[in-house]
Amino acid sequence: MNGHSKPSTVPESGPQTGPWVPPEGSWASSAANRRSMLGNRSRDTAPELLLRSLVHAAGLRYRVAAKPLPKMRRTADMVFRPAKVAVFIDGCFWHGCPDHFVMPKTNRPYWEDKIGRNVQRDRDTDQRLADEGWLVLRFWEHLDPEACADTVIDAVKSRRQAVAGSRRPH
Repeated sequence: MNGHSKPSTVPESGPQTGPWVPPEGSWASSAANRRSMLGNRSRDTAPELLLRSLVHAAGLRYRVAAKPLPKMRRTADMVFRPAKVAVFIDGCFWHGCPDHFVMPKTNRPYWEDKIGRNVQRDRDTDQRLADEGWLVLRFWEHLDPEACADTVIDAVKSRRQAVAGSRRPH
């Protein structure tokens, strides 16, 4: 164990425990699959931490895993409120990356529906934020972190300048 994850409570199948039976309504096809999926983080992933580190080193400050809009239940990975920039680092599996997503062979209807809903929710989030004047930046987890950081830094600085310019008396 690496010290970051808690021990699994999913029993293995075997002669002592009998065949593994998934919990009611579970998507898991095996105890190992369930354990693996339960170990996935929803925040503070390696790509997020690296991007945050690079942006922070450039002198920018932000909110982590915050709601860009108070009335919206969804959170962005990084939020720059005054500049109205929301940053999302999307995992290739969970968000259906066109380059890397591979549909699981087991329980396919469940996963098609699940990933489809995730993608649909992403597009809805993008539209709702855009309607409120936010710039949404989405990056796949596999993209170069330095390039992503440069994009975030340029966007936030540009929007900050635009906000400052609009506040000046004419």
